[in-house]
Amino acid sequence: ISHNKCGILIPIPQYPLYSATIDLLQGQRVGYYLDEKNGWALNVQELERAYRDATSKGVDVRALVVINPGNPSGSVLTRGNLHDVVKFCSKHNLLILADEVYQENVYGENMEFISCKRAAYETGLLDDDAL
Repeated sequence: ISHNKCGILIPIPQYPLYSATIDLLQGQRVGYYLDEKNGWALNVQELERAYRDATSKGVDVRALVVINPGNPSGSVLTRGNLHDVVKFCSKHNLLILADEVYQENVYGENMEFISCKRAAYETGLLDDDAL
């Protein structure tokens, strides 16, 4: 966080470490809501809304926090969901702060942990000429 208009997209709900750190460094919290009705999925339309609202207020959004598996929700983002997220970040030139510390804690049937790096690779964003 380089200045007081620097914003970081953070999920709601989220572990309070992120909001406290942003506040401590005098940045701007840019909250986006997880989709509770859809298993706490990360909705790209909601990301676009939060990004647009923040930039319209003069916030310089620089990064997106992705907590996967979610804390405190325990949700695991799907491969398709993560592909959409990494494309969103590429579109807006955002750094992904991938909190994947609970990747071994996946307990639901038919759930699979996919990292943000893998999603970026699978979508071609890590190719030499992609960016």
